[in-house]
This record gives sequence, C-alpha cells and structure tokens, in this order.
Amino acid sequence: MENFNDLATFAVVAKERSFTRAAAKLRVSPSALSQTIRNLEERLGLRLLTRTTRSVAPSEAGERLLRTIAPRFEEIEAELAALSELRERPAGSVRITAGEHAAISVLQPALKRFLPVYPDIQVEIIIDYGLTDIVAEGYDAGVRMGEQVAKDMIAVRIGPDMRMALVASPGYFERHPLPKTPQDLTGHKCINIRLPTYGGLFPWDLEKDDREVKVRGEGQLVFNSLGMRLYSALDGLGVAYMPEDHVLPYIAEGRLIRVLEDWCPKFPGYHLYYPSRRHSSPALTILVENLRYRMD
Repeated sequence: MENFNDLATFAVVAKERSFTRAAAKLRVSPSALSQTIRNLEERLGLRLLTRTTRSVAPSEAGERLLRTIAPRFEEIEAELAALSELRERPAGSVRITAGEHAAISVLQPALKRFLPVYPDIQVEIIIDYGLTDIVAEGYDAGVRMGEQVAKDMIAVRIGPDMRMALVASPGYFERHPLPKTPQDLTGHKCINIRLPTYGGLFPWDLEKDDREVKVRGEGQLVFNSLGMRLYSALDGLGVAYMPEDHVLPYIAEGRLIRVLEDWCPKFPGYHLYYPSRRHSSPALTILVENLRYRMD
C-alpha cells in the first residue's frame, strides 16, 4: 500500500511538474511531498524526477513509469466516480424468495411502480413455500407472515393484516348444503393444501370468540398452488381456503360464495426480512423503502 500511495503521489507531481502545485492539489506540504518522492526513489533505486531551482521534470525512468501508471490511476478514478453515481441511481440485482400469494398480491404491484423508476435494478423472485434459509441459499431477502420471521432478521412490514376466506361455487352449493359451523366442513369436499413447512396437509385455522378450530377436511384434490385451488373452486370441485383478497372479485361477481366468514379473523400480514448482520446493497435498500407498508 505504501508503494501505491507513493506512486499516486509521483503521478501528480510528474503531471503538474511542480511540487508546489502538486502539494496544493494533494493538500500536503511541499516538504512532505518531496520526502515521499525521495523515499520512493530510494526503494526503486532510480531517479524519477529531475529537479532544478526552477522546474521539476520526469527523468527517462520517470517518463516510462508515468506512461505505465497514469492510465491505471485514471481508470481507478473513473470507476470510483461511477460507483459514487450508484448512490444517485441504484443498480444491481436483488434475489427474493416468497410464497405465491405474497409475490402476486404484494411484490408484483410494487414492482409495477418500482422497476420503471429504477431501470438499472434487476429483481429475481423465486416462489418457495418452505421456510428457506436465505443466507445459505444466497437470497438477499425473503417474504413471510409476520409471526414466522426469525428473531435475528430485520423485518419490514410490506402489507396489511390479512384474512382467509372459505369459498365454493354456486354450482357446488346446489349439490351440497351450506356449512353453518366448522364441523360441517367434514362433510364437504375440501380442496386441500400441502406445504413443505407442515409436511402433511395444511390445516385450516378458524377462530371465533376466542375459540380456535383446526379443520382437516377430506377431499379429492390437494395442491401447493394458489391458482389451482382457485380454479378448482370456480369449477365446482369443492370448498377452498383462500386468501380473502384473491377471491373477493369472484365473490362480487357471484362466481364464488363465501361461507363461515365470522370464523375467519385477521392475522399479521407479510413482512420482508433480511439478515441484520449483512450490509444492504443500494438496490435492496431502495426496494425495501418502496415495499414498506405505511399504516396511514
């Protein structure tokens, strides 16, 4: 490092051809600058500058050295300037792991706003229903429900509280009675969910008046896909347990009927999380701010 610093100093003196001007540019004293050059010449065993009372000029060895190192230092300075521009125009890539619903309902609307404003940022989203170790798998961030975020992570709320909805098509309920209680679901064809975090079938968590019920209904269909559950419900193949926001348009159109609504309370929504011990890239930092959910 001493050589690098001294070579950079030599390049300035050789180009300025003046210790006084070079000292002013480097904000050091001329005597300190002169000592730095003498130390460099002693280490190299060569005279790099020819000094007179009126001028300073590179020697033959100095000219050769200057031709070699000056373009390199210019390249370094140009790259540092380019890096500083990233603070004003963030660039880079961000890898995120998320479930299908979080990607569709929260990330996608944010990307629609975000990406046109920051054309130098690339975002990769991998749909994964497991509780992925984002550090081990090389992700910059992940998305989970609020209660699932590990304590050693920084968590940023990116969505409102959520509710689930139990729905089936009008045609299905023409063939089956409307359930009045959670226990009635055991007599229905339930479109089930299998997620790797649970191993078995995902239980339907219902709650009313501080009473909690976990429904594990029987049915002909099991999916790990949000879309397949929705289409199966629309096709009259059974009752599905779906995120409320995903089915409200179909309920409004009369294509789905909601049941046991009073058994589906709100719960904490999605959070973006990332390692607290990891310095965030400019791209991730600006993405986090664009995803941040504000209560007002």
